[in-house]
Amino acid sequence: MPTISKKGQLMPESPIRKLVPYAEEARKHGKHIYHLNIGQPDIKTPEIALNAVKENTVEILSYSRSEGSETYRKKLAAYYDYHNIKVSHKDIVVTTGASEAIAFIFGSIMDVDDEVIICEPFYANYIAFATAASVKVVPIVSKMEDNFALPEIEEFEKLITPRTKAIMICNPGNPTGCLYSKEEIKQLADIVKRHDLFLISDEVYREFTYDGEPHYSILELEGLDEHTIMIDSVSKRYSMCGARVGCLVTRNETIRHTVLKFAQARLSPPTYAQIASEAALDTPQSYFEEVKNKYINRRDTLIEALKKIDGVKVSLPKGAFYCIAELPVKNADHFAQWILESFDIDNETVMVAPASGFYSSQDIGKNQIRIAYVLNRRSLVKAVNIIKEALKVYKD
Repeated sequence: MPTISKKGQLMPESPIRKLVPYAEEARKHGKHIYHLNIGQPDIKTPEIALNAVKENTVEILSYSRSEGSETYRKKLAAYYDYHNIKVSHKDIVVTTGASEAIAFIFGSIMDVDDEVIICEPFYANYIAFATAASVKVVPIVSKMEDNFALPEIEEFEKLITPRTKAIMICNPGNPTGCLYSKEEIKQLADIVKRHDLFLISDEVYREFTYDGEPHYSILELEGLDEHTIMIDSVSKRYSMCGARVGCLVTRNETIRHTVLKFAQARLSPPTYAQIASEAALDTPQSYFEEVKNKYINRRDTLIEALKKIDGVKVSLPKGAFYCIAELPVKNADHFAQWILESFDIDNETVMVAPASGFYSSQDIGKNQIRIAYVLNRRSLVKAVNIIKEALKVYKD
């Protein structure tokens, strides 16, 4: 019998989606599920983006340029300029979601068995992209007691080997909600310059920073143009996850040329989705202020409720819309499955993402879950109460 590849065997399951069969079974039994497991905002997509597709008069839905339409990239460059990121539209390659951007970058700058250092816990699919590219993720642990702040630079130095090609961050962070300061970003800049590495920053949650803390992009760094690569997406910014439009931005011409070869191989990013994404750039700033206030209120409601549960520890997110909570259980994977299969209050239950899938180090995060606070405050309170009552009767 033919066998699948080793790479296929190593490809991890998504901690965000692997419990879907249990959720579907719960729904068949008439249960309502509060989805805290996935970063799908309930915020309405801006009408201006939806209308751009509905009212479009395109007669032939043709390919766009492999690097994305020029009009969209020029408007993107203007958007970045507003955020103090000075780039040309020529520095931008539009991709099918941020996921494709990461895959293109891994393929462009790393060979088989090369290494990328990533602070963990990190977005689970980074492991999948690395596996697909036969690249090794070297984790550096950030800790809940430090609110998942950037580890000491000395710890990065210890992990750098001749095979290290890049350091990768997510800022603000998924799954932790951590927000790296300007000083922390500059520390990373120093180390990548000193060791001649790339610095990759996933900045898809740029708009969502709290408590008066600003976002600082790696592309605001001076003298680091050959080292920096930014990943971005419309998915969270405009609540357009289904558009599947992202981009990578770098002033390094050699990287862009290499990435473009990967982009040409898949022909082009989706045309209609680019039309919607281009229109979304005209969304007024008031939209973000309103959305940001919603997330702040939801965060505060969630954290306050979680802190009232005996044995639960939780970090305070400074950005994005996720938090990591530590539960008084041995195995959060089992708890997450059990609560879907065997527990409900008034026929309602909860779906969470076990945090172990956001770590590549073994035996870390086994008693943690990631919560996405993308539901309204009333739903969050009910969901946390279900978790609270479930913990009272759950047995490992």
